[in-house]
Amino acid sequence: MVVLSSFQNPTFSRGAPLWKELAWYFISAMFFRHPLTLSSGIKVWWLRRFGARLGKGVLIKPSVQIKFPWKLQVGDYSWIGEHVWIDNLEQVSIGANVCISQGALLLTGNHDYSKPSFDLIVKPIVLEDGVWIGARAVVGPGVTARTHAVLSLGSIASKELEAYGVYRGNPAELVRRS
Repeated sequence: MVVLSSFQNPTFSRGAPLWKELAWYFISAMFFRHPLTLSSGIKVWWLRRFGARLGKGVLIKPSVQIKFPWKLQVGDYSWIGEHVWIDNLEQVSIGANVCISQGALLLTGNHDYSKPSFDLIVKPIVLEDGVWIGARAVVGPGVTARTHAVLSLGSIASKELEAYGVYRGNPAELVRRS
């Protein structure tokens, strides 16, 4: 019998001690994951306390879930909408003036389904300046969205998005240049 482990990856690092992860879990539940509208400034303050690197004017809406703030970087005047889930087992870098719309998912991890051990695979995500991730869109592990790329409503990006390209579908395909 093979026992499957969700973290069969000897190079994977959670990036913080267990006490910090547990403390973040409670702070996240109180200030981030609930639907109450709290000041974005309070959320930015907490994220910085846990190691996130955030620029000025960052706006974080209600019901946002961030796995590991110490693996998050957000540039100036970026917007993270309601119900966004940043599942950052690896570094997520968000540029300036980026919009991540409601219900979007940034997913840095996946599993190797071809191995009985279901090994964990993690890759960083980079959203360059001016990128717009549409509502309920998914950005997969290892994706870089080049400057001012647009991923439209409900689309799934599993490869690089070119600068000034507008992408739609599953998998996301270039439909035009902006």
